[in-house]
Amino acid sequence: MSGLRDRMNRLRGTSAAAGNGIGTDAAISSPEETVKRLDPATEPVTTDETEEDEILHTGWQPIGVKLQRNSEGTFLLRQIRYPLDYKHGTHRLNELGAAASGLSAFHGEPVEPEQVLFLDLETTGLGIGAGNVPFMVGIAYMQYGQFIVEQALIRHPAEERAMLAYIESKLPAYRYLATYNGRTFDWPVMQNRFIMNGRSRKIWEPLHLDFLHPSRSIWKNTLTSCKLSHVEEERLGIERVDDVPGSLAPQLYFQYLAEGDPEPLAGVFRHNEIDMLSLACLAIRFGHLLHSDEQQGAFGVLPLPSEPEEQVRTGLWLEKMGLSGRAEQLFALVLNTESAAISALLMLAARDKKAGNWQRAVLLWQKAVEHPYTYGSSAIAAYIELAMFYEHKLKDYVSALQYTTEALELALGNPLLQRRDAKKRAELDGLRNRKERLQRKAGRMHG
Repeated sequence: MSGLRDRMNRLRGTSAAAGNGIGTDAAISSPEETVKRLDPATEPVTTDETEEDEILHTGWQPIGVKLQRNSEGTFLLRQIRYPLDYKHGTHRLNELGAAASGLSAFHGEPVEPEQVLFLDLETTGLGIGAGNVPFMVGIAYMQYGQFIVEQALIRHPAEERAMLAYIESKLPAYRYLATYNGRTFDWPVMQNRFIMNGRSRKIWEPLHLDFLHPSRSIWKNTLTSCKLSHVEEERLGIERVDDVPGSLAPQLYFQYLAEGDPEPLAGVFRHNEIDMLSLACLAIRFGHLLHSDEQQGAFGVLPLPSEPEEQVRTGLWLEKMGLSGRAEQLFALVLNTESAAISALLMLAARDKKAGNWQRAVLLWQKAVEHPYTYGSSAIAAYIELAMFYEHKLKDYVSALQYTTEALELALGNPLLQRRDAKKRAELDGLRNRKERLQRKAGRMHG
């Protein structure tokens, strides 16, 4: 940490290199289309006045960064104002107005779009310890009929207090914090920085809208990755062009610290800006999905998931969030799909078994064992479930024995299932013991 502090402090002089001050009409780099900004005369006046008596490096001008000053000192701020009809991928920002009420399922309280603060950090490292410093804090919110993205950046440690004071001044206006893994990363990092700078950890107690967890619940096995950049491309229709990966952000920041040239940070600002827009689109997506059946019929706004496993996972998440009617729509699709993967069938069958819906669970297990690609441990699990059902629920030991025998034959006939590790030996022994027990039960029944 001391090395980082030293490097940052050395730049206090270089960051004031010769250049022109940036006015309110500075160029703003924005994705996909030109972003309109309010005229200076109509911009809302903040409590912290901006004074540009310090001359900024000319490299900040094309990025659209301004010097921001408050009672704690100075930091840099970039602000981009999007009209609400701006389209990012498949969604327009004005959809948040209709979708926000669906987000009430997260906490059981009404959600208004203007109550939501979006947050995304770019930090010097990983983890939430004291050595991880957020050098850029991105926030976004709806206000004055616009979607406003603000990105605060520190050029050296002395600017952190001023940046935190600015962020702190924003917090009381919002009830909800929308993030992607912010509950366990972004917000704890911010809390630690507040403490390290003599501010209270309990400075603000938001209700979290963390979209990483529903994303994992729904797309865990359907998508190759649940990183935000991958989810947005595969499910939100967002394609990043020449994007700087978030993993490179610390390296580019250290390059800026070493050289004093802001140009490498342009891509980091752009990456963070798109993250904020994508967070808003995820809020729209999950808000639409969580509208109650009375508010929105039969997925009228969103397309139905096309893959059976995603249908099951979406249904399970909706059921967890209290929308059992919407979940049943998806479960019915899986049962009626000829090509549903065994994993999807077993997942739904496990749900039905737990809920006591034995009729559909049995249909799903039978569908699994009749699957044209029946092999592996998943197929064996379906046979075993049927064997247990017939043994314990129907006392039909002959049918239970038949399913157990087929499971054992499948296990013995597949070389991949005969690995000589302890777990596989125990599974085979379990099947043999089950078969012997059922043979005895069936023999007594017919003896």
